[in-house]
Amino acid sequence: MANMIKVGMADLNICRSPDAITTLGLGSCVGVALYDKSTQIAGLVHVMLPDSTKVRQNQNKAKFADTGIDQLIQMLIKAGAKRPMLTAKIAGGAQMFAFSSNNDMLKVGQRNVEAVKAKLNSLGIRILAEDTGLNFGRTVEFYPETGDFVIKAVGKSVRTI
Repeated sequence: MANMIKVGMADLNICRSPDAITTLGLGSCVGVALYDKSTQIAGLVHVMLPDSTKVRQNQNKAKFADTGIDQLIQMLIKAGAKRPMLTAKIAGGAQMFAFSSNNDMLKVGQRNVEAVKAKLNSLGIRILAEDTGLNFGRTVEFYPETGDFVIKAVGKSVRTI
């Protein structure tokens, strides 16, 4: 591996093999890796919230499932990825705190996962694998050379999906 490209919270970036791309500390956030196997170009967006239309301060497109995925696709295509070849792997969307109420506003992780899946589905992008939900944070690494999405969580064994 040459370089590990870091993606911050509410951020996105792309890379091409032999580089890899990572984002740390996905709690209720969802990491969406989009990938064109034929060109070995990949991108990762760290989604914090499901829907930009529900928030006034929504200039940061990477923060939201709806706008972040669109922006990432544009960057991938500009870099030479082929739109029909794009597939996805997703991780995160944990319920980080135990709430006794059934207030949906508190279920940000679950809502993020649903929003990401709905957006990818509307774009016709297949999700090849996911590691979502439960109650622990994750750090993810995506390797365009192999298509491996490596998921690390404290106290858990490393998973590759």
